[in-house]
Amino acid sequence: MDFKLVAEDKGSKARAGVVTTAHGEIQTPIFMPVGTAGTVKAVHQRELHDDVKAQIILGNTYHLYLRPGLDIIEAAGGLHKFNGWEKPILTDSGGYQVYSLSGTRKIKEEGVTFKSHIDGSKHVFTPENVMDIQRTIGADIIMAFDECTPYPCEYGYARESMEMTHRWLKRCCDRFDETEGKYGYDQTLFPIVQGSTFKDLRIKSAETIASFGREGNAIGGLSVGEPHEMMYEQTEVVCDILPHDKPRYLMGVGTPENILECIALGVDMFDCVMPTRNARNGMLFTSEGIINIRNEKWKDDFSPIDPNLGGYVDTFYSKAYLRHLVISKEILAAQIASIHNLSFYLWLVKEAREQIQKGTFVDWKNKMVKKVTTRL
Repeated sequence: MDFKLVAEDKGSKARAGVVTTAHGEIQTPIFMPVGTAGTVKAVHQRELHDDVKAQIILGNTYHLYLRPGLDIIEAAGGLHKFNGWEKPILTDSGGYQVYSLSGTRKIKEEGVTFKSHIDGSKHVFTPENVMDIQRTIGADIIMAFDECTPYPCEYGYARESMEMTHRWLKRCCDRFDETEGKYGYDQTLFPIVQGSTFKDLRIKSAETIASFGREGNAIGGLSVGEPHEMMYEQTEVVCDILPHDKPRYLMGVGTPENILECIALGVDMFDCVMPTRNARNGMLFTSEGIINIRNEKWKDDFSPIDPNLGGYVDTFYSKAYLRHLVISKEILAAQIASIHNLSFYLWLVKEAREQIQKGTFVDWKNKMVKKVTTRL
């Protein structure tokens, strides 16, 4: 993997860059749609490519490992072949899903023992086998196995968890470096900074992660319930330490406002389930503000969903029609709303990139933050 910076904003720490992988280029800053089980919910790959303009999508190690299972994915020739997505893919390590199974998992130095949410069967994730699993899935960018601490979190626990994450990272790197990809192309491993909301731990973790010298780095353990200002504070601390010439990925973030503010702090890559999850509940993020399409006020609004975005669903369907589909619980409602919200997120980061290159990012960002947080 290669990363090249093409522009930096003078009024902030925002940057525009290009990540080059075996499956193509990614223009940063970028938002990555989440395809948990090998699919971005309610969206065809063709729509992701043509309408949403996605450049990279996510797969989830925990879910794919359990279903369809590694045998099926390997027999298909990897996740790219299995789901037909020809552009880059990133897989998380399953650490977050294991963290969320707090009632059915045990964390030890060796790894994590957990029960499947599907059938209750028992499984073990270790730093080594998580590298092997992600080799088999075949993503371009794979994540180190870490423990994501909850919020709030006691200092002692956060420190011990972070130190274990660092020890696990050494094991991940060793295993990754002694193995090869299965499908004839290179993969890249990103370590993950932890440390909860404690500045001294975040500094130590960022310095440790940077010392491993991998091609890119991630920031984990944020957007787990802490106030936004706290998230921004920790993100800034970490971005100031992580290497300037490598991409920085803020995991699980977030709202359009979060993304804009964190681009200004020097983050390059984002992912979040919010655009698709909220779409299925009738919440639309638009270039003018937030719409709850269920509200009565939209029932006779025949204007396009968001003409500023220019895509098919945004110019072809009206707000009134989409509201009718949502109220009627039609499946098409989830499809249209999901494509729209993802299109908006990709439009937003593309606009941010253009503003960075023009040197007008900060003024534009401040105006956009007001817009994207307004409820229409």
